[in-house]
Amino acid sequence: MAIVDLHNITVTPLKKLLSDKGGVLHGLKSKDKEFVDFGEAYFSIINYKATKAWKMHKLMTLNLIVPYGLIKFVFFDGEMNFREEIIGYEKYARLTVPPLVWFGFYGLFEPHSILLNIADIAHDQDEIELKKISDIKYSWD
Repeated sequence: MAIVDLHNITVTPLKKLLSDKGGVLHGLKSKDKEFVDFGEAYFSIINYKATKAWKMHKLMTLNLIVPYGLIKFVFFDGEMNFREEIIGYEKYARLTVPPLVWFGFYGLFEPHSILLNIADIAHDQDEIELKKISDIKYSWD
């Protein structure tokens, strides 16, 4: 398996254009340097204090955005090195995650948070590897 460098995960601050009528939250533009291709976009709901882990995409580049709530992401390189990033409405940013990085996430906002992934390829169960939460030793608290 290829060497995974957790420094290849990028954090891009995003613009929030707010007005008294509402707002616009930027996500990803085809001209952004992190843009690879478009395969699909989907939302995932994460309940408060719930953990979803562990997953690794063999081919997919993820662009993770939390327009509502707050989520802690934990990335793992397979060699017991971890990287944590917390993003959400108040810390509005996009995480661009290359293939081959194990990750999980934890809901920090009550009652739930909403996660958007803008992926470069469409979902394919054959390109995903999963582990049980207990397979990678990490303290989520």
